Amino acid sequence: MISAPSPMLDIVDVSKTLVVRGRSLFVRRKTLRALTNVNLAVRAGETLGIVGESGCGKSTLARIMVRLLQPDSGAVVFRGRDASRASEKAPEAGTRMQMVFQDPYFSLNPRMQVGAAIEEPIRVHGVVPPAEAAGERDRLMERVGLGPALATRLPRELSGGQRQRISIARALSVRPELLIADEAVSSLDVSVRAQILNLLSDLRDELGLTLVFISHDLSVVDHLSDRVAVMYLGRVVEIGPAADVLTRGAHPYTRALVAAVPQPVVGNRRTQPPLRGELPSPISPPSGCVFRTRCPIAQAVCADIAPSPVTVASDHWAACHFAGAVPTPNTTEKGSPK
Repeated sequence: MISAPSPMLDIVDVSKTLVVRGRSLFVRRKTLRALTNVNLAVRAGETLGIVGESGCGKSTLARIMVRLLQPDSGAVVFRGRDASRASEKAPEAGTRMQMVFQDPYFSLNPRMQVGAAIEEPIRVHGVVPPAEAAGERDRLMERVGLGPALATRLPRELSGGQRQRISIARALSVRPELLIADEAVSSLDVSVRAQILNLLSDLRDELGLTLVFISHDLSVVDHLSDRVAVMYLGRVVEIGPAADVLTRGAHPYTRALVAAVPQPVVGNRRTQPPLRGELPSPISPPSGCVFRTRCPIAQAVCADIAPSPVTVASDHWAACHFAGAVPTPNTTEKGSPK
């Protein structure tokens, strides 16, 4: 039997807590559980979409992937090496993984010309000989759809779409293998959003990039992704091929997210109950299954035991006690709110 190749990036039992400061000196600090035992593999050449509501831990996970945050426990293994513990003297994992942020204005130095922002990492990391750095910068600007004439502009002189193209060019300047786009199109107008999505798709195909695409917009994720991971309250609750997860979701949270997507069909009737209530506080998450306080099919067992991943199909699993065999909604045996 031929074994499957090792993933390019392997997130192994990663947990992360953040300290929330009180509004005054007399309010006690609280600990927020941003991630809890997250396991996730990113395969070379694929696009992995990560979806979930705001506050579910998507951006925290992305920052841990690129070493902007250190996990409290667990490992981030890139090409067989624990990148989360990599020595500062050997930061190659940091250049081989790059990130495109949600707000392109705040990810760029407002006082630096955009051409210099792209050229700086080229020179620092010796991507090309110093004499060729400016030419490499111009090539990247043209590749993302901007003329080299814009190189002398400041970020405030560009539109949001142009700034995001500059951010993409800067991320590509060190020739990474893995590109992580964290809500990279959510702040853009609809027409510009489509252009940036097409650009990311073209770059992925032409450069052979591996892409992690994080968004709360399921239609965008469906457009780009080979596989989709669904996160809820700092945990991965389902992962599998995009077509399976987004059309035959095995976790009730996944089905609720899909049901919330606007449908253009007149008279369309939904069979999935809408997502109810608010996301619980990650400072004090529910016991057992963290989704049970909003779940339409929660049973007594959900309050007592955290569900383990259940295989529902090839390369597709969900962390639900009733994955693949959903019971009739029960309103009398649901777990208590806490």
